Amino acid sequence: MAEATHVRVVSLEKAGVLVTGGTSGVGLETAIQFVQAGVRRIAVIGRNEERGRQACNAISAHAPDAQVEFIAADANEGGQAARAVDQAVKRLGAIDVLVNSTVGPAVPRLFHAMPFDDIGPTVLGQMLAPLLMSHLVLPGMRERNGGVIINIASDAAKVATPGESVIGAAMAAIVMFSRTLAIEAKRQGIRVNVITPSLIEGTATYDRIFADSFSKKLFTGAAALAHLGVAQPEDLAGLIVFLASPAARRITGQAISVNGGISAA
Repeated sequence: MAEATHVRVVSLEKAGVLVTGGTSGVGLETAIQFVQAGVRRIAVIGRNEERGRQACNAISAHAPDAQVEFIAADANEGGQAARAVDQAVKRLGAIDVLVNSTVGPAVPRLFHAMPFDDIGPTVLGQMLAPLLMSHLVLPGMRERNGGVIINIASDAAKVATPGESVIGAAMAAIVMFSRTLAIEAKRQGIRVNVITPSLIEGTATYDRIFADSFSKKLFTGAAALAHLGVAQPEDLAGLIVFLASPAARRITGQAISVNGGISAA
């Protein structure tokens, strides 16, 4: 039997948590469930100051004794991402858990109908932030011999869906990045997993999808297959909190679908 490497497993009550895209949707619900689970040091990153203040108020309402910080930044931009992580470390003391919940604004488009100049920005807008943020928190996690990174992609990484050729390519990149980083970082006690939802009601992405005629038709059919119900932000948040907790200390390198039965991805 292989001897287990000594790793540092931090309880949620003692963890410093950073959530990118934490001012709305899945990111905000995740931050709320973290403080409900005992986290007392948490920071959320977002681009909008007003939404950031509202998010902090919403999170604090569930745990008035928690330290809740908002950091204004675009995590897809290297300089802003670096400054955000630096601020988070200064305010929280350390980042033990990173959740990357950023989502680009793209909606499904058939590849031949997609403007050529949109291909690059779509790929980078979907996938870059998890890579940048993970690279920035890794040195501290390696030094402390432990940490958790949880990325959010989508089932477009696993299931070939018309209209999601470019989005799927970006999501597949996040999945493979997460799985490979998990293998690279496991000796330092760092766990990396990725969540791959399909539709998530109550999010800006859901609203964009159903405001567009092509994607509405596509995903109306998908929603009909979700016999367990279309996923809600709280469904993903509950899984993320579990994966960040010591109860999941043996789980790494996994890409877990949350889709209500739309597919067995």
